[in-house]
Amino acid sequence: MEITSIGIDLAKHVFQIHGVDSAGKTVLKKQLRRDQLAAFVVQLPACLIGMEACGGAHFWARKFQPMGHRVRLMAPQFVKPYVKSNKNDRADAEAICEAVGRANMRFVAIKTPEQQAVLALHRARQGFVQARTAQSNQIRGLLAEFGQVFPQGLAALRQRVPDILEDASAELPGVFKALIQRLLDHLKVLDTQVSELDDQILAWHRTNPDSQKLQQIPGIGPITASALVASVGDVSQFNCARALSAWIGLVPRQHSSGGKERLLGISKRGDVYLRTLLIHGARSLICQAQAHPERYAWLNALIGRSNANIAAVALANKNARIAWALMAHDRAFKVNYRPEQNLPACTSAVQDNR
Repeated sequence: MEITSIGIDLAKHVFQIHGVDSAGKTVLKKQLRRDQLAAFVVQLPACLIGMEACGGAHFWARKFQPMGHRVRLMAPQFVKPYVKSNKNDRADAEAICEAVGRANMRFVAIKTPEQQAVLALHRARQGFVQARTAQSNQIRGLLAEFGQVFPQGLAALRQRVPDILEDASAELPGVFKALIQRLLDHLKVLDTQVSELDDQILAWHRTNPDSQKLQQIPGIGPITASALVASVGDVSQFNCARALSAWIGLVPRQHSSGGKERLLGISKRGDVYLRTLLIHGARSLICQAQAHPERYAWLNALIGRSNANIAAVALANKNARIAWALMAHDRAFKVNYRPEQNLPACTSAVQDNR
């Protein structure tokens, strides 16, 4: 039985496989349990394996590659157009098998265990930060019911809530004070968790040359730099700087027709976490630029002729492109860098997602 490519619909317990030969004829349809998948794939002749880039996909890709197979991961939204009629596991596996053979398909780079571990730290930290924000908002809302209103920010909450609990003139019931103290203790625990994860991410950042290199870009700190390096992985998958920026979702959407180009707002496709970090870093740099106008002439000129939010996104876009140039050409960041010759233009279509 000749098999040139197969599509695997990943799941938690039951996996569906669809295989075709060189003529595109279906030669394999099989359903396997998790403990049977690796033993079955290792017996197959070397072929092209396609999977959706979902949970567990990078693990299976790393497992199949040493068996001699070529493994390609694809974004689920690029596979969906190939699903025929009703959706089920068999139809999904067939669609994956068909999509992986397309010459113009965009593939996702397979991440290493180290990259996934660093990104896991970032995701856990993000969860603790969101929980901390929710906890502080709950404390703030409960105290507002008793006439205690605080300024925005965690610092004011940490400083003033203990004083309010000890102030007899606040007229807070004892049961309510005990509740607020419990919530405040939980807030401190979340602070500790975020701080410990920050230390772990910073420790990895100090051991990675690429991450340290990106930190030199104004508006990018250790958190953003480590997230960029771990998420991008092999920067050669992007043909140019604009492709990386589009992958993050920082380029305008298009609604063009009849030769008339219409550019809309940013696409907001791709990695939401990276885009958020880059834009927050740009906002921080904008505050510095307004305090030191002589150091950031380009940025202040942009702020002068556009909205601050537009300037933040433009700066984030610029920083993403600079990050690509530093990683792709193995260069160090220079403040007033002027290229001696024009870099090659992006020859492929802009990749809004991967």
